[in-house]
Amino acid sequence: MTTYVDSSALLKLYIDEADSDDAQRLVDADPVLVTAWITYVEVRRNLARLLRGSALARAREACERDIEAMAVVSLDERGWRRAGDIGETLGVRSLDALHLAAAQQLRIPDLLFCTFDLRQGQAARSLGLRVVGC
Repeated sequence: MTTYVDSSALLKLYIDEADSDDAQRLVDADPVLVTAWITYVEVRRNLARLLRGSALARAREACERDIEAMAVVSLDERGWRRAGDIGETLGVRSLDALHLAAAQQLRIPDLLFCTFDLRQGQAARSLGLRVVGC
């Protein structure tokens, strides 16, 4: 199986939040993880916003290791256009539309979409993706 891990799920691995244990369990359950480069940017930004000093350094290092272990997708032109369609049609935030387009670009029939963002999860389900996390 393959699991697409969005920013809300990956961030929970470094920041102790209510669903952090669930996020860790879902990520550990699948040896094939994929995300988009936008995840890296979002997670790094939020780590810098939420942590300081050695806690930030440790989280940043863990994020780097995790990203290196994942397949990371770059949107092609069709993906960017698809993200525009998703944003327009579903009214989701721009970054959410990019995640959804990246997951669709993979064209993996049994792909799991791991998110802890309720609106993102609802949008993913409306696109026919199998959602875990929320």
